[in-house]
Amino acid sequence: MPYLEINNKLLGPFGKFEWLLWGLSVILTLIGITLIYSATASLGGQEKTFVFKQLAWFCLSLVMLTALVLFDYKFFEQWAYWIFFAVIIALVVVWAIGRVTAGSRRWIDLGLMRFQPSEFAKLAVVLAVSKCLSEKFGSQSIEIVDLGKPAVIILLPALLVLVQPDLGTAIVTVLIGGSVVLFAGPGRRVLAWIFGGTILLSIVLYFFGGKILLDYQKKRIATFLNPDYDPLGSGYHIIQSQIAIGSGGLSGQGFMQGAQNQLMFLPVKHTDFIFTILAEEFGFIGCLLVLSLFAAYLFRGLSIAQKSRDAFGALVSFGCISIIFWHVTINVGMVMGLLPVVGVPLNFMSYGGSSLLCSFIITALVANVKMRRFGYEV
Repeated sequence: MPYLEINNKLLGPFGKFEWLLWGLSVILTLIGITLIYSATASLGGQEKTFVFKQLAWFCLSLVMLTALVLFDYKFFEQWAYWIFFAVIIALVVVWAIGRVTAGSRRWIDLGLMRFQPSEFAKLAVVLAVSKCLSEKFGSQSIEIVDLGKPAVIILLPALLVLVQPDLGTAIVTVLIGGSVVLFAGPGRRVLAWIFGGTILLSIVLYFFGGKILLDYQKKRIATFLNPDYDPLGSGYHIIQSQIAIGSGGLSGQGFMQGAQNQLMFLPVKHTDFIFTILAEEFGFIGCLLVLSLFAAYLFRGLSIAQKSRDAFGALVSFGCISIIFWHVTINVGMVMGLLPVVGVPLNFMSYGGSSLLCSFIITALVANVKMRRFGYEV
């Protein structure tokens, strides 16, 4: 009998394992690995190296997902501030001794692998802000004074990321943290203050942004407004990306048949511009399929957040889903020329171990909330 009781306790949550989110994560990752192979095939035999590394991170991510779902998500509530503190230390270390790549200091070199703390800073912000606001979730009693602590939690890692410099990730971190705050249910008065502060900040950036932004950031904004501003420099990425997307048509040019891809016209195509490869080789149909998979992921995650048994679970689920939402929105908008190029990867699909591992941790956290929602029916 004791054996059966122990098994029931162990199998209880796993009987409600979130197979849909897990399956969507795996499918999107495998599509991404296929596109990475195509994007790197013209690099002279290096495609296997990129693919094997991504496969290794994929296997590690699956192990991490399995390990994380063994813990009740309440464990992460207890350790939320410590996780946040650890990430802050990592961001300071990266600023001090991190490896410089393409003019930015974003990675800690661990020998066999490189670790990018800014990717995990978004998750740490979600956990810490969720813990901070869980007591007043949905009560509409959140006042301006209650936003002081969440503001520090959001802005501190954003500023540390900004000095790397990585403006895109800093902006995404603020958007994610702000999304959790809004989901927590502040009253109209607080919303008015937030709206007014956003307008004021926008005005300040409009008039004084030229003194704050770095030269390459100014060029990216100028290129966004007019891609022909510097067609062989800062505008080259987006111009080539738009050509590739347009050439894909309805059904695409075929796997490894895209001219822009195979003739090396597309820079960083296996990382931030992986969606461009998808559009060129598989066309509108392929893009629609992938965006539908992301949409299914987002809606499922929102459903889990809505049915969570407690405030922390709801806030964490929504915060994790907001990470995916903002990444997909900004990345797709960026490669299509609808948003400035800010270097935000596409979750599950872009090449990069830190991004992939973070994406599967997101899946694990949301699945964890669903698995332990004993009082609800799916």
